[in-house]
Amino acid sequence: MSDVIVQVENLSKKYILGQQRQERYQSFRDVIGRRTKALMRPFRKSSTKKQAIGEEFWALKNVSFDIRQGDRVGVIGRNGAGKSTLLKVLSRITEPTQGRIGIRGRVASLLEVGTGFHPELTGRENIYLNGAILGMSRTEIRRKFDEIVSFAEVEKFLDTPVKRYSSGMYVRLAFAVAAHLEPEILVVDEVLAVGDTTFQKKCLGKMQEVSTEGRTILFVSHNSSAIASLCDRGLVLDKGQVRAYTSSMEALSLYNNEINQNTFVRDRELNNPHIQKVELDQDLLEQGTLKVNVHFESPWDLNPPIVGMVVSSLYGMPLFGTNPRIHTKGFQPRSMRSGIATMQIDHLPLHSGSYKISIWLGDNHQDYDSITDALTFDFISPQFMANLPSVDIIGPFNIPAQWRLENDAQYTVYA
Repeated sequence: MSDVIVQVENLSKKYILGQQRQERYQSFRDVIGRRTKALMRPFRKSSTKKQAIGEEFWALKNVSFDIRQGDRVGVIGRNGAGKSTLLKVLSRITEPTQGRIGIRGRVASLLEVGTGFHPELTGRENIYLNGAILGMSRTEIRRKFDEIVSFAEVEKFLDTPVKRYSSGMYVRLAFAVAAHLEPEILVVDEVLAVGDTTFQKKCLGKMQEVSTEGRTILFVSHNSSAIASLCDRGLVLDKGQVRAYTSSMEALSLYNNEINQNTFVRDRELNNPHIQKVELDQDLLEQGTLKVNVHFESPWDLNPPIVGMVVSSLYGMPLFGTNPRIHTKGFQPRSMRSGIATMQIDHLPLHSGSYKISIWLGDNHQDYDSITDALTFDFISPQFMANLPSVDIIGPFNIPAQWRLENDAQYTVYA
């Protein structure tokens, strides 16, 4: 029997822009208001203008791929690439316009805050409701109930209607239900970003645990480190079409080459010494070397021109800086009005993650120009390990250390 658990053939999804989206949940007041407007419509003056026909928009176009049992697939792409639409179609939330989907097994989805929850029901009631939707018996749900509540950390609010939950509580409970009710396929969108760092680490750990049990995961995230640590396959979407379906590392490399701001170009001339262009060598970065070229110009001689760089975390925390004033190796000072300053760090001592680069220009007398967050880049360490914790846990620096084990002479080991 084939181990293909999800089969997608020529899948397309079309929307008509301008159509009013139906609300997910409507109160009795909303229904009364809508009916009143409908009763008053015949008494209103009809417009002589025809209603504009909405424009067609293909969120997905001829998408085809197979997912095997136990695969951990990271769905990658820019905003608007069709990632969320694909997951909604696979989760049977919306119908495809064209194409065929074959799915074997139960699908549990976490696509947005509150997915599958009824706001008027309590947390306890929603756990049983979601389990029933997944086709589980009351006995199965009861067996997993305590584990779900403990993971979600909502014991005090278990009998409170979920409409009173914060977004973080919503997501914690929704993920706990989706991950613990033993679906064959777990579908998770970027919604985990709502939670704090500790919760995100907890969820990634649970998904890794789920994957070792042979269940299949589809995971959408803009966090390259999370994709790299969790997924073994990568599906790259671009404008609703499949750009690549390959290993997660190759998919991330392709995606990062396109979306990272590897080049900065100033769009106007300045009268003072200034940075004109900054370039990052992406090919060398994939081999573990950080190389940055900084083009500068000045109306007078800089003696010598000094360019500095600061590497920061994605959240703006400075990690390290370098410039010829403190790192003189290879630097030959001379007077110049324009030129290129090249900085290179072999064996970049960083763990896999997302980083920013800021640049400044000066000379021995003063600093003249600076560009904060001139470049952004995602770095996948050549020493990458699948089960390595994120940089939020172990820090950004990848500093080699020597370890060894020795017998303690104070003790004798008997066979």
